[in-house]
Amino acid sequence: MGQKRTRRRFLGDGLAAGAAAMALGAAQRPAGAAEPPLQPKEAKMHLGLVTYMVGARMDLPTLIKTCEQTGMEGVELRSTHKHGVEPTIDAEARAKVKALFAKTKVRLVGLGSACEYHSPNPDVVKRNIEQTRAFVDLAADLGAWGVKVRPNGLPKEVPEDKTLRQIAGALRECGDYAKGKGIVLFTECHGRGTSDPPRMAKIMEYCGHPSVCLCWNCNGVDIDRKTGSIKANFDLCKPWIQHVHIHDLYAGYPWRELFDLLKEMKFSRYTMIEMGATSDPVRVLRYYRALWETMAL
Repeated sequence: MGQKRTRRRFLGDGLAAGAAAMALGAAQRPAGAAEPPLQPKEAKMHLGLVTYMVGARMDLPTLIKTCEQTGMEGVELRSTHKHGVEPTIDAEARAKVKALFAKTKVRLVGLGSACEYHSPNPDVVKRNIEQTRAFVDLAADLGAWGVKVRPNGLPKEVPEDKTLRQIAGALRECGDYAKGKGIVLFTECHGRGTSDPPRMAKIMEYCGHPSVCLCWNCNGVDIDRKTGSIKANFDLCKPWIQHVHIHDLYAGYPWRELFDLLKEMKFSRYTMIEMGATSDPVRVLRYYRALWETMAL
């Protein structure tokens, strides 16, 4: 099946399902009543939200309430956003964050750092490793599952394999620290050149650490230009995929194939929405949940 046909199929059944769900809910609510929390249908995999960018301007209570209303089962808190959950917060603030999540079914899945290890400058790499440790400490204090890290490019003046081995070595060092804290590092397929699945697979092979996994990021480079399929590249990375970032589900990527591949590997962790900001996040995320269910169930 070609990619164009797949996109039409997404638009046809996915958006129709979302529209039907929204219309039914609106018809059953009294005029002026607040939208009730969405009750997700049961699925083996889970749907969550990365705060980049939909939740970027929400404080933490608003963010959690939005997730409750829209069927988001978990959240990944991206660093530098309004929720303010950063390694710099003190013990009292950490206790308050943990208490907020203890009162909700929304799980704190992870912390989204921007830590990266590709620089040819050893001091820069060292600072990023130190920052990773700070995020790991924060994740452990808050009861999160993991911390997102990433490669972010291939320096032109350095042989490619040397950079890949350097990234892997830094990940291994950080993985040792994370393992001692009961935290997982999920490495986002990210960066010009480094996001290519064969290179990400090589980084994971060089790293070889049980506390370091991959975050499949649904990038355009995943797609075979001739076939429109992601299967070959997905299979390269499959042994390490434990986390997934997903984007607009109606176009631009073979989404239904992705979910079929996730089902085949019995993926039971989180697929996390990472998409542009919106002025009506509750409505958009409810639509998104309905569309996601057409592929995930």
